[in-house]
Amino acid sequence: MTVRTRYAPSPTGAPQLGNIRTALFGWLFARGSDGTFILRIEDTDQARAVEGGIQQQYEALRWLGLNWDEGPDVGGPHAPYVQSQRLDLYRQAAERLVAEGNAYPCFCTVQRLDDLRKQQVAAKQPPGYDRLCRGLSAEERERRLSAGESHVIRFAVPLSGEVTFHDLIRGDVTVQNGTLDDFVIIKSDGYPTYHLAVVVDDHAMEITHVLRGEEWLPSAPRHQLLHKALGIEPPVFVHMSVILGPDRKKLSKRLGATSVLEYRDAGYLPEAIINFLALIGWSLDDKTEIINRQQLLENFRLEDISPSPGILDSEKLRWMNGEYIRALPEDDLAERILPFLLEELPETARKPDLEFVKRIVPLIQTRIEVLTDVWNLTAFFFTEDVFLAPGDLLGKRFQDDQAAALMALQTAERKLAELDSWTATVIEEALRALGDELGLKPRDFFGLIRMGVTGSAVSPPLFESLEVLGREPTLERLASAREVLS
Repeated sequence: MTVRTRYAPSPTGAPQLGNIRTALFGWLFARGSDGTFILRIEDTDQARAVEGGIQQQYEALRWLGLNWDEGPDVGGPHAPYVQSQRLDLYRQAAERLVAEGNAYPCFCTVQRLDDLRKQQVAAKQPPGYDRLCRGLSAEERERRLSAGESHVIRFAVPLSGEVTFHDLIRGDVTVQNGTLDDFVIIKSDGYPTYHLAVVVDDHAMEITHVLRGEEWLPSAPRHQLLHKALGIEPPVFVHMSVILGPDRKKLSKRLGATSVLEYRDAGYLPEAIINFLALIGWSLDDKTEIINRQQLLENFRLEDISPSPGILDSEKLRWMNGEYIRALPEDDLAERILPFLLEELPETARKPDLEFVKRIVPLIQTRIEVLTDVWNLTAFFFTEDVFLAPGDLLGKRFQDDQAAALMALQTAERKLAELDSWTATVIEEALRALGDELGLKPRDFFGLIRMGVTGSAVSPPLFESLEVLGREPTLERLASAREVLS
């Protein structure tokens, strides 16, 4: 059997982590099995469609490197791959079901259905359709259809017996038919519901394995009935568990319900997101945390997916992203950092080029966990001046001895101006010797210089930073610091 999986998002907003994990697992299984990965857009719920929603799906998948073999933009033997362009197929399937007695038109109004639901709730009965229109005669149905009366098409669930479907990670699941109502398969606007569309499309596109969230488990018995009524073999089902927050509750905006594209914009690497998502509900063993894409492709198995809920650990993701940043070649990291610097730069700031950023990378690569950390550490390289307040500049050591601080800055400025060469090694030797001469502890003396030059008590390594910044900018900032004190 040639494996064919699909990722079938709705254009209802930016892709969340749970959506992308589904895509990732389907992609890994297809690629690891020499199979085919398909992108299909399920846009039959037109009321919930969001402008740009489809493009956001494309953007997220491409950023993560989850390429597809068939889809709306690349075509394929089963085009079109957008459900709103496949309405004839759903209509034909519905007409067949009606003709064979497995479906029927329902003319009940929204008001009647609302009233029915309220009555059932008040009577403490499970809400569901009462099959009123299922009992209409053929003549009555035809009369109302000919009159153009608004209607939906409902599937006629068998009134007795049971339905069983198999889930690869959950085993057999059996549901009594009596617990299912006659669900809608074609809406009054002519669009199919998810139930019919997904069954028709998965069969037409020869999907072998359906990976989707466990929220679709209650729908699986309905889909099994549709498969049987249409005389088609169902695919292998894999209903993956939900992703919960650290409090084991449904994700919220405050706790992780964030678009994958927002993680990208926050400075996370696609490699880290892939690794992190793969470990929510699946593992290589009980200890390995860093797993690259090739290792995932070689080791991923559907049977190893856990049916238990996965937990979103944001601290772990940040740590993991830092590990991937540290493993990047310096030139690669520089290329990834540059857009984030350009995004933060004020209009009056010095615009960095790639070669300059490459000089900065060795100073910060071990100090950042996300790419957006870079600006706070390196802003002083790009601004003409740094804002200094006397209190910040003096720190604890010089708080009560401003004259000593002023003398230290003056002598440091003079010493650095006299250097024959401007390298980190030469700068360090000169300043250490000067600190000993002044009787100052390195922490206090270097802290004063660091604050005077960078405007911050925290920065990349001092001597290397001075080398990259350059002699003249360094001397100008030390002079400005003197002016602040005097």
